[in-house]
Amino acid sequence: MTKKRWMKIGAVILSILLVADIIGSFYFYDLAIEREQKDFLQNNDDLVVSNEAMSVFTSGGWREWVDEQDFDYWELKSFDDLRLQGYYLEAEEPTEKTVVFAHGYLGKARDMGLYGEHYYEDLGYNILSVDLRGHGQSEGDYIGFGWHSRLDLLDWIDRLIEKQGEDAEIVLHGLSMGAASVLMSSGEDLPEQVSAIVADSPYTSVHDLFDYQMGRMFNLPSFPILHSTSLVTQMKSDFSFKEASALKQVKKADVPILYIHGNSDDFVPTRMTEELYENTNSEARLKVFEDSSHGEAYAIYKEEYIEVLNDFLKQYN
Repeated sequence: MTKKRWMKIGAVILSILLVADIIGSFYFYDLAIEREQKDFLQNNDDLVVSNEAMSVFTSGGWREWVDEQDFDYWELKSFDDLRLQGYYLEAEEPTEKTVVFAHGYLGKARDMGLYGEHYYEDLGYNILSVDLRGHGQSEGDYIGFGWHSRLDLLDWIDRLIEKQGEDAEIVLHGLSMGAASVLMSSGEDLPEQVSAIVADSPYTSVHDLFDYQMGRMFNLPSFPILHSTSLVTQMKSDFSFKEASALKQVKKADVPILYIHGNSDDFVPTRMTEELYENTNSEARLKVFEDSSHGEAYAIYKEEYIEVLNDFLKQYN
């Protein structure tokens, strides 16, 4: 076969691969980033919840507690003109202490009532739990995995300070994607009123998470489709996967951070939290819970979780 013939075959193969990559990039954007019904996480072995944790998640008394509270509805306009929804609950006794909650992927503000009941009933905190952009009652046609939400959190913090005054003492507490969101905010110019951050089951960056999940869930190499999907995301949602990095942000952090993770987490590997902890510029603590999958630690080790949390808050808030 002639060299020219081989070149034509090569060009055809490259064209096919390029088209496949482009199609795949838009497919994975729609799958993970676009705001729409997500079915791909159903029946995912990495998200199998233990019976003990499932009982707490689905029928725990915290759900009734949330329903009984008289939350104030707060609205906020984001930097890119989205209407964001928050839910504020003032403590029974006047206090400067407030926790701001950030939920996980496909979650909503009320999910954080699992933790909110302790902050409110036992610690006497005010609560602000927010629907992150692209979730719940907040606007947004894409899921930003924390990168743009980090700026939204700054606006929510300013709103709290306006209400509570300069003596406000604020804790940010996030779970999974929400944990990455609060960590991403840690590298920004946080007001001095933010005294502590709690990050439960975070990831180092969107790129690292998707790199791991593409092999884990789809048995695909990350190159080149992850990079081209990032380009599609940059065009459609104004952020890239490598840009959206909690790891880069904690290297600039000044606020103390408590890291929590389960050592049986196959959805967001524990090593990501360990890497975040090792690279944090500020004071940091790490607690790894045995035999705990993704986001399960509070449900199955509540007393120990609360002990670790309270000790951290006592020192820094």
